[in-house]
Amino acid sequence: MGADVGPSQSRGKAKHSKKKKKRIGVRIDMTPMVDVAFLLLTFFMLTTTMAKPQTMEINLPPNSDVNVEVAESNLLTLRITADPKDTISVFWNTGIDKPTRLEAKTRTERISALEKMLKERIKSNPKLITLLKIDGKARYVDMVDIMDKLNLADITRFSLAPLLDQDRKILEKI
Repeated sequence: MGADVGPSQSRGKAKHSKKKKKRIGVRIDMTPMVDVAFLLLTFFMLTTTMAKPQTMEINLPPNSDVNVEVAESNLLTLRITADPKDTISVFWNTGIDKPTRLEAKTRTERISALEKMLKERIKSNPKLITLLKIDGKARYVDMVDIMDKLNLADITRFSLAPLLDQDRKILEKI
């Protein structure tokens, strides 16, 4: 009874041993995609404009012990002080004259008035050398803006110096 193999058992095996369909292998050709990728890469590399770094040439004296003598009439001194309201005050003088304050209400008006004054001074004296004394509390952007205005006024000879206590005393008298 137990060893009796009937037709029902053979049918069960037949159900499980169905042939699976062969799966067709899919192959994607990547060559056109690589071609397009390199085409786009070369297109963007060749059409992109590179920004030039904005730099300014600075000439330093060869020796710090060298004293350069400048005639007082050729020296324009700009003194920049920082105000508590996060603005700047601009004072200027030629030679040993008393400093004059640039009068303007806003920072942008002061900067534009400075540019106008610088253009007038360089026209009257082409040998002008500018000494720029900036307060340590002033913002860096103020110094850069003033240097840009010097450049726009065609003043290529200028020096940078910190605003000293004796300069502050001179400005307090005004």
